[in-house]
Amino acid sequence: MDKLNKTAVLELLLFVAGEEGLELNQLSELSGMSKFACEQQIERLVEKYQTDKESALTIIETAGKYKLATKDIFADILKNYAKTPLNQSLSRSALEVLSIIAYKQPITRLEIDQLRGVNSSGALSTLRAYNLVEKTGTLEVVGRPGLYETTEFFLDYIGINNLSELPEVDESQFVGEQQVLFNENGEINENQ
Repeated sequence: MDKLNKTAVLELLLFVAGEEGLELNQLSELSGMSKFACEQQIERLVEKYQTDKESALTIIETAGKYKLATKDIFADILKNYAKTPLNQSLSRSALEVLSIIAYKQPITRLEIDQLRGVNSSGALSTLRAYNLVEKTGTLEVVGRPGLYETTEFFLDYIGINNLSELPEVDESQFVGEQQVLFNENGEINENQ
């Protein structure tokens, strides 16, 4: 591996990893480079992609993993191409539930129902089917209701590294107003 270009090795690994991505320690282990050397090579790749106007690629970091991705300027083309079921299938109620879980996790279905004023089990099932939320445990009370949290896929789907990157919201937005913090495309509503 000594004769191989180090930047090309990382590019290859990120390409093969696909949407799963690789953590820095995985890149280091697979490439035989130190974590510091991997970070330097990733920075070179990012710079290379940014300056290459003929490349549609870039590198992003979400949920602690590096991923080979397409540049933002190609988003509309990809949206037209993909027309993913996720973008088409999430109802307003599912988006409301997703917003509540993202900000209030871990949270029970009953707590979600109380905030929304309606039963959320259908929306919760949809979100679980799309791997946007998961049951992570139970509350230690009578009946032992399930606790729900967002998944790593949720972070990847909305393009953030961790929950602290979500926009700040006023608690009153969760009570009675049923505001959706994510739009129909699964993107964060900037006007919240």
